[in-house]
Amino acid sequence: MVRERFVIVGANLTGGAAAATLRQEGFEGGITLIGAEPHPPYERPPLSKEYLRGEAEGPAHMPPADWYEGNDVEPMLGVVAERLDLEGRKVVLGGGRGVPFDRLLLATGGRNRRLDVPGSQLPGVHHLRTVEEADAIRSAAAQASKAVVVGAGFIGCEVAASLREMGLEVEVVEILDMPLRRVAGPEVGAVYDAIHRDHGVTFHYEQTVERFEGAGRVQRVVTDRGDVIDCDLVVVGIGIEPSTELAVEAGTAVDNGILVDERCRTSVEGIFAAGDVANHWHPLFGRRMRVEHYDNALKQGATAARSMLGQDAVFDDPHWFWSDQYGHNLQYLGHAVEYDRLVVRGSMQDRRFVGFYVKDGVVDGVIGLDRGRDVKRAAGLVRSRRPVDLRALADEDVDVRTLGGGR
Repeated sequence: MVRERFVIVGANLTGGAAAATLRQEGFEGGITLIGAEPHPPYERPPLSKEYLRGEAEGPAHMPPADWYEGNDVEPMLGVVAERLDLEGRKVVLGGGRGVPFDRLLLATGGRNRRLDVPGSQLPGVHHLRTVEEADAIRSAAAQASKAVVVGAGFIGCEVAASLREMGLEVEVVEILDMPLRRVAGPEVGAVYDAIHRDHGVTFHYEQTVERFEGAGRVQRVVTDRGDVIDCDLVVVGIGIEPSTELAVEAGTAVDNGILVDERCRTSVEGIFAAGDVANHWHPLFGRRMRVEHYDNALKQGATAARSMLGQDAVFDDPHWFWSDQYGHNLQYLGHAVEYDRLVVRGSMQDRRFVGFYVKDGVVDGVIGLDRGRDVKRAAGLVRSRRPVDLRALADEDVDVRTLGGGR
C-alpha cells in the first residue's frame, strides 16, 4: 500500500505542533516538515526577553530536536518552498524539486514589516523574529550605550524593557499616542507609558521615522516631526506581514492572511492553514481574526492536524497571551476589537489589576497585570457570551467564575 503523505510548510511552533499531533493521533503516513530557517521549530517569546538579555542559553525546541527521527518525521530545514503545483499535488522547492503531498498545511507565518525610508539598510538597523536576529541585537547592544526602538507594540515594548535592563538608554518612536494601544486600549496603554517612563524610557509619540542617518552605520533617527535622536543601534518592531505568497499563487482565498474556516480548511480542497498566517473564522466570537501569539500557534496547529485527519476538530479557543516587562506580567484572554467599557478590579494606579473589556454587556476580553490567575479564571465568562452584571463584575468579593458558568 502507498502511504499517505502530509506536508507542512513552516517549521515553526505551528508546524511542529501539527506534526506532533498527527503522530499522537495515530497517523502512520509520511510527514514532511519544510522550513526556511535552519532550525527545527523553537519558542520565539524568549527572543525579546530572557534570550535577548543573555539570561537563557537558547530558545527551547518544540517538539525536542531529537523527536523527528524517532517519530519518522522528515524535516527539510533551510529550504524555501517556492510554489504549489496543485495539479501534480506537489510543493516545489528552490531548484525545482517537488515534494508530493496528499494533504498540505500552510504554516508559513509572517515576516517583519520593513520601513521603506532612506537609511533603512544601514548596518545597526535591526529587526527581531529569528534567533539569529536576536543574536545580532544582543551583540550590538553589548557595544552600545543608546538604542532607538521603532514601534511600541508588544515586541517593541519588550525589546525596550530588555535593552533598559541591559543598561542602554532607550528612546521609542511610536505612531500612536501611547504604547500597546491597539490591543490593550488607552487605559492599559497609559499604565505601560508610566511603567516605561519610570524605567527611563523616552517616547516620541504620534511620529514616524522619516530617515535613518549615519556614516557607515546608523547614528541618528529623524522623525517626520523633525526630532533627531542620536543612537548606536535601532530595533524596528512594527508588526508582521502574513506570508501568503504560496496561497495566492495557488488560488487560495486570502485577505489579511489565508482565509480558513473554524476547522482550519482553506478554500482549496486538501489544503489547510494555521498560525500567524491564518485569518480564521472564530465560532465563539462570530467573526474573523488573525492572531500572532504563541498559544494560538500551538493550539491551532494541533487543530489543523486533527482536521487533516478528517476529525471533527473545531478551533474555538478564546485565545490567550502574555508579556513580561520589567518584572511585570501582563496576561490577556479573549479578543476585544472594540469595547464600551473597561471594568476594573484592583488598582491601575498601583499596577495590579484585572480588567474586563465589555461590549453590549458581554465580556469579549480580560486583561490582567500581575493577576494572571484571575485572567485564567475568567475563561468561562468569555466563553459564555452572556451579558453580565457590571456591578458584580467589578466586585472583588464575587468569584468571576460564577459569572460565566465556569468552575
